[in-house]
Amino acid sequence: MKNIIKISYLFALALLIGACSEDDEKLIVAPESSSTILTPSDGQHFILNQFEEQTNTAITFSWDDSSYETPTNINYAIEMALSGTDFSDVAIPATIDQTYFTMNIADFNATLAGLGVTPFTETSIDIRIKSSIGDPSQLVQYSETVTILVTTFTTDLPKIAVPGNHQGWDPPTAPLLASSGFAASDYEGYVWLDGEHKFLAPNESLAFEWGNTDWGDDGTFTGHLVEEDEVNCLAAAGYYYVKVDTVLLTYSETNYSSWGIIGDATPGGWDGDTDLTYDPATQTWRLDISLTSGEIKFRANDAWDWNYGDTGADGFLDLNSPDNIAVPAAGNYTVVLDLSVPREYTYLLIQN
Repeated sequence: MKNIIKISYLFALALLIGACSEDDEKLIVAPESSSTILTPSDGQHFILNQFEEQTNTAITFSWDDSSYETPTNINYAIEMALSGTDFSDVAIPATIDQTYFTMNIADFNATLAGLGVTPFTETSIDIRIKSSIGDPSQLVQYSETVTILVTTFTTDLPKIAVPGNHQGWDPPTAPLLASSGFAASDYEGYVWLDGEHKFLAPNESLAFEWGNTDWGDDGTFTGHLVEEDEVNCLAAAGYYYVKVDTVLLTYSETNYSSWGIIGDATPGGWDGDTDLTYDPATQTWRLDISLTSGEIKFRANDAWDWNYGDTGADGFLDLNSPDNIAVPAAGNYTVVLDLSVPREYTYLLIQN
């Protein structure tokens, strides 16, 4: 008898739970109203500063609650897109169940860079709040769009490419030259050249492709560039330090195809170089050598007019620096000279 009562009770409880579930489903039938963005305000300007503390707050997003026909937990997603794209490509800096979110300068700048915003150029950005319930998201609502104006920055130096015979005339894979700063026109870098080549600017998306602005020699081969009616620049096979000024329309290519180390830590002391070998696969100069505790420098073409030391011992090379590079202990080393990243020249002393 007790078992019958228990079974009857469980059956009745199951019916009650099922009825409640059906009632709950009927309660949530449609959204009532979407969120309203409170901050930022429409038309607000944001100028991001690379010299300010990057953890400082850059922007605060806040909005009021969306509502549905029954109280329920609501998920919110902040969506940002380039204005005029109808949110076809969005960045979502946060998906939360709150109505408030802040971003610091570094994160906001990086998110906008991911959208393809051109640095140091005022850009219009659309923002909206997406609200939904359930998992997966159901009954989606969108707030009205707020448009802000932002100016971002980049710490990457502007670059131009050097496509040519040395790499199959393929702009996306061409070696690069870097300028000294944004809006500066002086470009430099080390490039292995072999015959004809040109200089190529990036497009608005920072991609290198034919059809962009490019420069060649004016035909006199005296270091003058032109954009129209140009001929390809020429260089015998070798490793060159290349300088280009895209405003003055000048260029120079100095052959530094011999690199070595010199110093009291080397077998030749300060009287003679020990040569490194260029590795085209890694675009570095390398040498396995036994060194003593002492100091070295890198220099080109067995001469002191073009040498590198390390001011501050930070691993970055400084041209004609008075500071030598310390070898901490005697031993066999792999020495690596890396000049492949323009204006960020480095080295490694790897003890074997």
